[in-house]
Amino acid sequence: MDFRLELVYVPVSDVDRAKAFYADKVGFVVDHDHKISDDLRFVQLTPPGSACSISVGVGLADSAPGSAKGLQVVVDDADAAREYLLAQGVDAPEVQEFPWGRFTGFTDPDGNEWAVQQLPPR
Repeated sequence: MDFRLELVYVPVSDVDRAKAFYADKVGFVVDHDHKISDDLRFVQLTPPGSACSISVGVGLADSAPGSAKGLQVVVDDADAAREYLLAQGVDAPEVQEFPWGRFTGFTDPDGNEWAVQQLPPR
């Protein structure tokens, strides 16, 4: 039996700001944006090439905005990813090298933290 992780909730305070950040600055694809009522809105965004999406919205969970830490995406080239983020106006630290990969990262406007990993050669 397969257990596929396909959606991760990211708690935000302003859905439109988060949607713009993830889509326009980080390059995630907007899959859905459905406002059911003033109390329920669901936005799904997917990183390019990923089988797992994120959701932001209203009425989806009780997590505090900015409380998601340790989210991670994997890229082919950490240096290129950092340059892309910087060009989009997203702060990204210098790439650090570890035996388990090369890393940069970013933080969304609410403080949710992302690691960007380039896997080591296998």
